[in-house]
Amino acid sequence: MFEDTPASDRTPKDLYLEEVGRCEIYLGLFGHDYGSEDGEGLSPTEREFDKVTEMGVPRLIFVKGMDDDIRHPKMRSLVGKAQEGLVRKRFNSVEELITGVYAALIEYLDRKEYIRFGPFDATPCRDAEFDDLDFDIMPQFIRTAARTRRFPLPEDASPQELLTHLNLLYKGRPTNAAMLLFGKTPQRFLISSEIKCAHFHGTHITKPVPYYQVYKGTAFQLVDQAVDFVLSKIALSVGTRAESVQAPVTYEIPKEIIIEAVVNAVAHRDYTSNGSVQVMLFSDRLEVRNPGGLSPMLTLEQLHVPHNSVPRNPLLAQGLYLTEYIERMGTGTLDMISRCSAAGLSAPEFAIADGFVTTIHRMPWDVWVARQTGRPSPRSIPHLRRHAPEDAHSQEIEVKLGSSWGQAGVKLLSEEELALLRVCEQGAVSRAEMLKAVGFSRRAGNLSRRIERLMNEEFLERTIPKKPTSPLQKYRLTDKGRAVLAIPNYRE
Repeated sequence: MFEDTPASDRTPKDLYLEEVGRCEIYLGLFGHDYGSEDGEGLSPTEREFDKVTEMGVPRLIFVKGMDDDIRHPKMRSLVGKAQEGLVRKRFNSVEELITGVYAALIEYLDRKEYIRFGPFDATPCRDAEFDDLDFDIMPQFIRTAARTRRFPLPEDASPQELLTHLNLLYKGRPTNAAMLLFGKTPQRFLISSEIKCAHFHGTHITKPVPYYQVYKGTAFQLVDQAVDFVLSKIALSVGTRAESVQAPVTYEIPKEIIIEAVVNAVAHRDYTSNGSVQVMLFSDRLEVRNPGGLSPMLTLEQLHVPHNSVPRNPLLAQGLYLTEYIERMGTGTLDMISRCSAAGLSAPEFAIADGFVTTIHRMPWDVWVARQTGRPSPRSIPHLRRHAPEDAHSQEIEVKLGSSWGQAGVKLLSEEELALLRVCEQGAVSRAEMLKAVGFSRRAGNLSRRIERLMNEEFLERTIPKKPTSPLQKYRLTDKGRAVLAIPNYRE
């Protein structure tokens, strides 16, 4: 230390005590010799030891050898002083010293909760206190768990009783699982636990993103919000009330498949990663990505056959299980495969690519419409017809064509919006041709809003997508736009 320091009008004691004052852990190696003594008869080693003791710096003391009789008397006294206030470790070789220092540092880091040995969700949530939990949502959790899983606690059980029963406390402090399940603001402590949702009109990630939303909240709220986001962007058909008061609703991708994909991402992700769960809807598929891979006990191939449940976050999974968000039998991926098959969709794909990726392929739009109406796919019709002979079955089904087109019984497309689609039936047209054909000559702004809306819902597309303001720009029907015009007896 002195050889690396420039000449300075400072005492050696000031220099090495200043170094000691900057340390976070003091590692003391006490050998046989005592060292040079200052005017007060103290060596630098003892000065340093006294300084860190006064400062409260963590001290790890290692004593060389077992025979104290051969030590300098003052070193024996220093060893005795250290022994009165801490546990020191003896060593005889460099190898023993290295092993001892490693073990001591690991114990220190574990005690300070800088590292963990158990699952992430069982670790105490750093800086979180008991009052950071939302006690108001706990009775509803108990009611749901009692109804669905015969949960034994009464509804008026205290938060302490509930969290203790679920093993969500560590020395009285909430664990990460407790914060994810019941936290008032979980993302305050677990920043990356949010879910990012995006909707792209094409098959690739493009900017600007037409629809983008970041959701925060508990694990239950994250799942519900992400699922609702997807459901609001995909098509659905609404049947009649012939068999019940509630009109049956059929989503393009069954809701249960979407829930399973999102819940799996929330339950099994790696929460130590800075990445977030991403839910991305494209024109041909739904992708759900989460940071982290499969458990070492599982392979991608095993996800297609019966397999054991190996949750990365078992306490979080327990909370989701008790509220029927998941099962604990390793059946999630098999259920997705089965439901996709029943809905006429391709089997879901599972992959490891910058995390775990679940891909659910969407059915071509015109094929889905044909399945709902009982008519042949427009792809098989030589000439797309807007009207067809009366058919009782076709009148029973109303098709919801996007996120903002209303509920059952509400007009889906306005007269003007449908007219804009019909203008494009014979080929691409310009804005001026649209204005003339639809009669918007004095309402260019109104036309722009309707064109934008139809493009957002993927009924229209630009002929020059990379240059939206090009004077040569025209608009044409997409497959989805042609399909809606081919629906027999479509309700205008």
